[in-house]
Amino acid sequence: MPLDLPLAMATARRAAEAAAAAALPHFRQGVRVEVKPDRSPVTVADREAEAAAVTAIRAAFPGHAILGEESGAHAGSEARWVIDPIDGTRGFTRGGSFWGPLIALEAGGTVVAGAMALPALDETYWAAKGLGCWQAVGGGEPRRLQVSGISDWAESTLSLGEMRFLLAPPLDLHIGALVRSAASTRCYGDLAGAAMLLTGRCEAWLEAGVQLWDIAALQVLVEEAGGRFTDFEGRPSAAGGRCVASNGRVHERVLSALLG
Repeated sequence: MPLDLPLAMATARRAAEAAAAAALPHFRQGVRVEVKPDRSPVTVADREAEAAAVTAIRAAFPGHAILGEESGAHAGSEARWVIDPIDGTRGFTRGGSFWGPLIALEAGGTVVAGAMALPALDETYWAAKGLGCWQAVGGGEPRRLQVSGISDWAESTLSLGEMRFLLAPPLDLHIGALVRSAASTRCYGDLAGAAMLLTGRCEAWLEAGVQLWDIAALQVLVEEAGGRFTDFEGRPSAAGGRCVASNGRVHERVLSALLG
């Protein structure tokens, strides 16, 4: 049966809001931090947030497959939801603001709907193919988002993600050249860095060294806000854990720098 995209978009939003609501009671409460085999942190808030997101998704699409960062793969149909219950767990445990859930729906190998939230800032973002990218702040009316119209790289703001990967050789030389030639550079991480692009506060955002659940939802959000999302080789994919997201106008400039 054809996928109901308006329902998928609404479900992605509900799942992000449910995960945010589950995580917030633990925020700044001194939750115990465990260390996973890959040395990344996890808390009870991550697990409760993921369970809340799964419940919201199952209520609307009980047959879909699910891939959760904490609970792994759940069998289902060819459509698959990809969940990061708290992106930015380390910042979450230290009382930071730039953390939250990421929810994506893949169908036919393409991300067709997605949502993210920044619970500490009371912001939620959601999108689906052909339906636009939307933001709500503090329970206010949703507004449709549009990336910036700046095309001159010398006037652009660059947003960076995980610096220990972006500044590792050989990327460090290429990233350094972009930083020096842009008007300004900011480093807020996955969600907040992408939010800057979605709201027109930067022209390009780069990420590397992450997993599919860290960036899958951001692909459809960026594209539906009028931007462009590719890997470092220019392919429209989030599968490799590296991405260039931009307003589209500076995308080729960034890719050319990365490809050397």
